Amino acid sequence: MTVEEAVTAQARERWARLMGAGGAQDRAAGEIEEANLPAPVGLRAVGGRGQVSVSWDAVPGAIGYAVHRATEPAGPFEVVDHGGGDVLAVPHGPYADTTGEPGHRYWYAVAPLATVNAMGPLSEPVPAASTADGPADVTVTVPADRDAGPLHRVWQEVVGSEHLSHLLSPDSTGGRPIGPELRDALRRVHQELGVRYVRAHAILCDDLGVYREVDGEPRLDFTGIDRVYDTVRAIGMRPVVELSYMPRDLARDPSQTVFIYQAVSSPPRDWDRWAMLIRELVAHLIERYGADEVRQWPFEVWNEANLSVFWSGTPAEFWRLYEVTARAVKEVDPAIRVGGPASAAVGWIDSQLSVSAPVDFLSTHIYGSPPLDLRPLAEAYGRPGLDILWTEWGVTARHGSEINDTVFAAAFLLRGMRSASRRVAGLAPWVASDHFEELGRPPRLLHGGFGLLTVGNLAKPKFWALALASRLGDTELPVRLDGDGAGSLVEAWAARQADGTVGVLLWNGTLDHARAAGWSLLDRQVTVRVTGLPDGEYALRHWRVDEHHSNLAATWSSLGGGDWPDEAGWQALRAADRIEELAPPRRVTVTSGAIEESFELPNPSISYLELRPG
Repeated sequence: MTVEEAVTAQARERWARLMGAGGAQDRAAGEIEEANLPAPVGLRAVGGRGQVSVSWDAVPGAIGYAVHRATEPAGPFEVVDHGGGDVLAVPHGPYADTTGEPGHRYWYAVAPLATVNAMGPLSEPVPAASTADGPADVTVTVPADRDAGPLHRVWQEVVGSEHLSHLLSPDSTGGRPIGPELRDALRRVHQELGVRYVRAHAILCDDLGVYREVDGEPRLDFTGIDRVYDTVRAIGMRPVVELSYMPRDLARDPSQTVFIYQAVSSPPRDWDRWAMLIRELVAHLIERYGADEVRQWPFEVWNEANLSVFWSGTPAEFWRLYEVTARAVKEVDPAIRVGGPASAAVGWIDSQLSVSAPVDFLSTHIYGSPPLDLRPLAEAYGRPGLDILWTEWGVTARHGSEINDTVFAAAFLLRGMRSASRRVAGLAPWVASDHFEELGRPPRLLHGGFGLLTVGNLAKPKFWALALASRLGDTELPVRLDGDGAGSLVEAWAARQADGTVGVLLWNGTLDHARAAGWSLLDRQVTVRVTGLPDGEYALRHWRVDEHHSNLAATWSSLGGGDWPDEAGWQALRAADRIEELAPPRRVTVTSGAIEESFELPNPSISYLELRPG
């Protein structure tokens, strides 16, 4: 074994331990394979203030890359742990490492992934060091007269939600009514962000009374599901029909449950009756909503069966469940889309593509990193162009993490959406509302809930990030970034509206959870240069999300904080529930087709510049 082979073997062994930690894929821990992929070439590591930007040439067939670091060129190399948990891989470069000590030289190497369980060899290592001082400037150039194609609003496809029977709840949390507020939360993400679908667990659970047995015979009742889906359709949205969990009377082991609402994670004790339930449900939905409508609803089989907490059967039993379910759906209407595996941490994708049953779309989940690129894997299995839905995604999978309520999470959301644009069908933030009870209902207003909106439907920075993205026009514009951390720390998205209005969305963020509260070394001075403009007068506006702007946590703190607002507090918070501008709007004159605007862009923060003619 050569030195290079030994270093790569060591890296794979460490990756196996990492993937097993915390149960990210508890049915696959330690099963890391050697991927038939070459080592990345063209590795570049460029040090800047507070960060090292690592980039490399793409490897055909790779779904992502694990960035490694060592203090010596011979290793040992460890995956750079930015604290996101789940799968510490990225779909592409450049990657900003902000976890190192400024002035300390490290050696960087990158390994490609064929699946999350199959790692290729490490690249040749290269050295770099960040600095603790010096200028940190980034220039963003946007040619307004160019056309990069239609803007893909990937955030508009789907959002997650607590189980949909919660829409009907008469209870309250923090003095706020659960059912009406969850309905209003979905209505707000639909109307203000343009989200079309909602995905949630447990449509087959006993709280909706779908299935029971009387004297040993099945009794079906879809009126509870009707109430839920009627509500979703009245809001203007459509459901992703996640076929879970097991009705208690049909479960082989009803004692196997998850969540506070005791969803049963067991396989069925009678596979024929499970298939009958699915056929009857699909037929009923077609009868109630029409075939043309239901054909637009993705049917997803189960949730995260690669975690034993969500599926108490064996992997083989899950694939039997998938096959039985998919065939039952297609027996009723072959045009209905069915897919999965709705897996945690990008697991089981290769198995899903190998299953002997229909697969109309892939679905999986990841937290703490941008979604990986599953297109090469689908192509390898002869399924190019297969729809890919990330039906859960977020900054962390940990309930009650303060990071969910931060500006850091907002910048993370934009990084993931920009990365996923044009390569996935939909990327679902988990979830729309803090009216959420998997492990217990919210104990206070800001408790680290997953929601884009709080109890009370106040917007967190994450919501405002997507609201600003929604301001972008329909024609995407190319963007060039130059400078310290350009493309790795500071990113941009730009588009033009039909009336010539140009919007430039920028953010300064890192994947490093240790920097969630900000770090002065990562602050940047940004100059935005827009060219190709017709000369004339424009209205210039600048919206901002940062520590002091459009930040609910700061507003709540200024009001004294605590667990829950009183009525005066709710009124004050609702009055502040808006995107704030960094400076008053002003008129500017464009000459020679160009304009420049310079400003500080702290880390983390988001800016949106709008140039409207006239």
